Amino acid sequence: MTGQRIGGMLAASLLATGCALPPEGTTSADVAQFQAAVETVGCQLVSEAEYLPVELQTGLSRDQTTKLASYMVATDRAVRLSTGGIRLTTASCPLDDTTT
Repeated sequence: MTGQRIGGMLAASLLATGCALPPEGTTSADVAQFQAAVETVGCQLVSEAEYLPVELQTGLSRDQTTKLASYMVATDRAVRLSTGGIRLTTASCPLDDTTT
């Protein structure tokens, strides 16, 4: 097997087991900071009113922030909202019937 094929299989295996790696250019510490920052703006990331404070608190770029938002959805730590954006589903941000 080639190295590329093995790497692809490893990545697929990690995703399947729920051990997804953070997006390229981010770390597990960035994930934790992102989560904490989104919690401070009401657990949702929808508009500039939420994005800007999260970016300032974490030092992440908009691209990194949007990739981390998608990562949180992919790892079942957030849901996409029907109105756009995401809402965290962590212990500090429980879902209710009005948020989806």
